[in-house]
Amino acid sequence: MHKKEKELLHLSHCRGITHMALLKWLKLDPPLSVYSLNSTDLQRVFRLSDALMPHFLTDFYSFDPDAAFSRLKARNIKAISLCNENYPHLLKEIHDPPPILFCKGNTALLSSGKMISIVGTRNPTNYGTHSIKRVTDPLISAGWTVVSGLAKGIDALAHQRAIERQAPTIGVIGGGLHHFYPKENLPLFKEMTENQLVLSEHPPDTKPQKWHFPMRNRIISGLSLGTVVIQAKSKSGSLITAGTALDQGRQVFAVPGSIFDAASAGANQLIKQGAYLAEDGLDVLNDLSVQVACAEN
Repeated sequence: MHKKEKELLHLSHCRGITHMALLKWLKLDPPLSVYSLNSTDLQRVFRLSDALMPHFLTDFYSFDPDAAFSRLKARNIKAISLCNENYPHLLKEIHDPPPILFCKGNTALLSSGKMISIVGTRNPTNYGTHSIKRVTDPLISAGWTVVSGLAKGIDALAHQRAIERQAPTIGVIGGGLHHFYPKENLPLFKEMTENQLVLSEHPPDTKPQKWHFPMRNRIISGLSLGTVVIQAKSKSGSLITAGTALDQGRQVFAVPGSIFDAASAGANQLIKQGAYLAEDGLDVLNDLSVQVACAEN
């Protein structure tokens, strides 16, 4: 394990340390080793409050990164940090990439240059369900990797369609790998950890919190050249993913729906605001193929 990766793994298990604090620490010039700092310096570098400091120090001095690395290896979990050459290059480009990705499954999928995120409502109508094949099949046939959040509804359907077509798919979850949510998708989660890839920015034993899910949306969009929204209400987590995609300079596509269907109100609103209208996967391919060609050249 690389020295910097060891320090990142260590700090990621300490209360009070945010991913933005880790990113700022990584950018220090000259670099500072946390193992050379006393408690006063640690508090200053990571801007820890007096209230948080005792919790941080308890974790910092009790955590054994070498033992943690061995446990991860025994559980077939890989910790891929920003310092690692296998860290996905598109994700590295966003302004707040996760310092560490905890991955279970086929990490070779992270090297794909053609990833597309597909997100949408947790309660799709028949229209939304049928739209999945219409959008994903042309993309899968063209060699694209499907990225989504393993949530119920559109997310799960997108993953399942990729698996049915024997195509690669990546799931990004909110909590740690040992506390998957939602439980109803646990069989899909297990299948993907064995034959596809599931990842999280949180250590495996982290229980999911509400705020984890909006945070993970930036990873879904950050891995991908574009994001497709299939059915979303006017207030939907899928719109957060679309927003992060725009912030990251990535394309946003939306499948239009009936003006009488509340489940499509958010997607229709995205189109009114300038998202590309996608009637099928070919619409997505026609736009993104230019970006892929430029990247390959």
